[in-house]
Amino acid sequence: MQVPRLEALPDPPDLAQRCAALCAPPDGAVLARLLREEPLAELARAGVDELVHAHRLEPESARRLAAAFALAHALELERRPSAPSLRHPSAVFAHLQPLARGLTQETFWSLLLDGKQRLRRLVVVTTGTLTASLVHPREVFRAAVREAAAGLIVAHNHPSGDPEPSAEDLAVTERLRQAGEVLGIPLQDHVVLGAGSFVSLRERLRLR
Repeated sequence: MQVPRLEALPDPPDLAQRCAALCAPPDGAVLARLLREEPLAELARAGVDELVHAHRLEPESARRLAAAFALAHALELERRPSAPSLRHPSAVFAHLQPLARGLTQETFWSLLLDGKQRLRRLVVVTTGTLTASLVHPREVFRAAVREAAAGLIVAHNHPSGDPEPSAEDLAVTERLRQAGEVLGIPLQDHVVLGAGSFVSLRERLRLR
């Protein structure tokens, strides 16, 4: 009995092919080149205007691509557990990385914790270049005091991608640690987020 010959199945489409399918035909080659030359996170960060003027995509293709990135971002956020345990700084990084990815300004978050160090609520404290005057304990602890949080973790991103803390970061951390002792809401950690890496100031400064 002759065994029928099976034709080789085509390889699944790669990322460039999938993205090119979103675009008008002339833009497919342009996008394939961009995906080879630009980090995907940089393209996801670009708005429609930048995709059109800096990367030479047609407006309709740029709108489709930006919409695809927005949907991917929303899906990533939806898949996160609603009340994750934040006992380790890597869990803080995993929870915040989707929010920090693509941000061009520093953003400072307060993470309110329950007694088992699970996230109760995430609060954006401020956005912009972070200084001690902007990151005031009053603003950082406001929600934690109102909601009787058992503890607090703070975090912020470095848009440069380098998570190494600055002298200002260290000063802010010490100020918040002292405020937490007075308020009875201990500062559990201050996590600085970079591009694919983080620094825990609890570990760096041996916070108690």
